[in-house]
Amino acid sequence: MRATTLLRTIFAIYNLFVAGFCFQEDGIVVDVRPLWQVPRCSTCGIKCRSVHDQRERRWRHHDICGWKTFLRYSIRRVKCSRCRKVTTEAVPWAVLDSGFTRAFEERCAFYAQHANRSVVSESLRVAWTTVGRIVDRVVKRWLGPLESRLDGLRHIGIDELSDRKHHEYITTVVDHVSGVVVWTGKGKSAATLREFFKALGPERAAKLQSVTIDMSGAFIAAIEECAPNARLIFDRFHVQRLVQYAPDGTRRDEMRVAETKDERAALKGTRFPLQKSPWNLTDADHQTLDELRETNAPLYTAYLLKEMFAGILDRRQVNAAGGLIVKWIADARESGLQHFVRAAKTIEGHLDGILEYVRTRLTNAMNEGLNGKIRTITRRAYGFHSAHSLMAMIHLCCGGVHVTPAFSRPPTRP
Repeated sequence: MRATTLLRTIFAIYNLFVAGFCFQEDGIVVDVRPLWQVPRCSTCGIKCRSVHDQRERRWRHHDICGWKTFLRYSIRRVKCSRCRKVTTEAVPWAVLDSGFTRAFEERCAFYAQHANRSVVSESLRVAWTTVGRIVDRVVKRWLGPLESRLDGLRHIGIDELSDRKHHEYITTVVDHVSGVVVWTGKGKSAATLREFFKALGPERAAKLQSVTIDMSGAFIAAIEECAPNARLIFDRFHVQRLVQYAPDGTRRDEMRVAETKDERAALKGTRFPLQKSPWNLTDADHQTLDELRETNAPLYTAYLLKEMFAGILDRRQVNAAGGLIVKWIADARESGLQHFVRAAKTIEGHLDGILEYVRTRLTNAMNEGLNGKIRTITRRAYGFHSAHSLMAMIHLCCGGVHVTPAFSRPPTRP
């Protein structure tokens, strides 16, 4: 087998012809060309017989036996009759304006999904900033235009997470059907979410059926303004957390007003039994709650209110749950416990969205799970210099991009 035939087999790039190779100080340089003779426009793909000029270029490819490998070709600039401009011809091994082959960029993106940028840079022997630019190109190539990514959205979840100190946030939009991040934006304000709806467009926004969020006033305002037909669903975790923390606030109040040492001793060790679910209580926890029933009526009432509310959210009948929540709000106000009075006021103002959870059982659990993955990416990189870099990594790792190392594989049509 000739060396050129061997190289063509190793490269496994469709429509590639290997003309020769040579060894240089920086690695192996392989002379290649497309199998077609007439150049094609890199934008629209039609044949262009009018050649403007040509010049030699090199593209970095996978290493061979530890040697850097470059593909060399005298690329032509052509005048496209359809685009009506002078542009670079298309080549089968790389995309426009890239100094790397597609296979090399996919390999780099695959490593970036599983390791920090410094490790990828050292492993592939490319600049640290080059890894970021490759990630941007691969994400855009895999996900395509933003308009196509947003097509067919019906059920979405919106959440925010901090990307660095001093209250810097990123808003993420997740498709509940596919389970991937479809949009990211800097900030967590209503203006940030309006940018998403601007990209979505009024027609697609009108087709949204449900949106799950926490009880952010900024998000509520943007959704009601831009997608009034969508059902607004408040995440159960954030709703129940309002009531979950109220017993602990009541416990601290009781501790402050306790006058004697015995009263303070009776409250010691009650924090976690008050927050546990009934099926997680130990025998000692049951004993603690029995003692509270006899010695501290406000704290035991707080525990009962917390469990009553959790039981209401477990129900499946919307009308029954609505009536029980209204009764619970009245009971919370009659209790006189300020933390429950405050929680009842918030729940009353968001009652419709809470009942939508009972009806649909949709939550932001998918968003929270992806947020955990995003935080792992941030910790792995020891932080990012810009929100744009983090958003590119979010789309690479959580946006449905499935790249492979592409060391060697059979040639396939692009």
